Amino acid sequence: MIGLLALVICFAAVDVLKHWNVNEYAITPGNATSVAPLVKVEGLPTDPHSDDIMLTDVYLQQLSAWQYLTMHFQKHVQFLSGAELLDPGVSSSELAAQGFLEMSDSKQDAEAAAFAALGWKIPVTATGTIVNGVVDGSPASAAKIHVADEIVAVDGTSVSSSCALEGAVHALAPGTPVTLGLERAHISGAGAISWAGPVRIALKTAAAPSSLGASGCANVSGVSRSWLGLSLEDGFRYEFPARVSIDTKYIGGPSAGLAMTLTLLDKLSSGSLTGHHKIAATGTIDQYGNVGDVGGVAEKTVAVQDAGAKYFIVPQVEVATARANATPGLRILGVTTLAQALKDLRAIGGSKPIALTPPR
Repeated sequence: MIGLLALVICFAAVDVLKHWNVNEYAITPGNATSVAPLVKVEGLPTDPHSDDIMLTDVYLQQLSAWQYLTMHFQKHVQFLSGAELLDPGVSSSELAAQGFLEMSDSKQDAEAAAFAALGWKIPVTATGTIVNGVVDGSPASAAKIHVADEIVAVDGTSVSSSCALEGAVHALAPGTPVTLGLERAHISGAGAISWAGPVRIALKTAAAPSSLGASGCANVSGVSRSWLGLSLEDGFRYEFPARVSIDTKYIGGPSAGLAMTLTLLDKLSSGSLTGHHKIAATGTIDQYGNVGDVGGVAEKTVAVQDAGAKYFIVPQVEVATARANATPGLRILGVTTLAQALKDLRAIGGSKPIALTPPR
């Protein structure tokens, strides 16, 4: 009878652990996916013979206490705390939206970098400041401002950057009423973002937290008096010579930037960018072609070799991690720029990208 009671208690404890979420997350290997079938270009001719360039993702999940205990016995799992994934005070409920915003930004930067590499001059216009984090309990949170919303005005005056917004509110006394002009973002379940508005949002500033340091903006002197509880990024609109759509349903984060850029270059140019090798790539990209660090490279390496890639291009700082998790048949190439990635591809037989349409 005592043994049966102990068994019942044990099962009950396991059930509690399975339903008790902790502030810990796990990254596990995802998929390596060919990018070319996801890309559609309208307005410019494309090469019908696409190279097999793959993006690679990982699975990110918040853990129950039971998963946190049991997954430590599995291979290829990286554990992260909520503090490592989110800014201080930002709710985990915003994590998916942040990932989809990062993917949206990454697509735009991939287009800018690809067209620039082909010699196109791309006009760009500052559009406002985009919310990439909202602190719980802040004025912005109370006003129901969310990740991906774009702020375009303060008290009727247009703002074209995060520094312009900060300059408009930093000297205000706490409790000052402020009206923001805001374009509401709608994020579909698959991660597509669209904007509507603008609408007017009224709120009152709060006293800046003591932990808030001095601004990095040249137009702001010293520590701000008022605070809205937002982390921000600048919004831009590019005038591209073609309409590009990249179907990345349910994939968030910025790490596909390099793979998307290489695929666009391959589609918009003649010849084989990869020398007909099956490759994968991970790394952020900016509009200037700089490649940045990403997370989960060990797990991505597993996915890449499972997909049969021969080469895996990674940010230079992640080369050791990728090589430590790669089988002998997978060659790791470390890069810091798009130009370096293209040079490395030429070294394995790839062609220099020459635009099918002369750039203007």
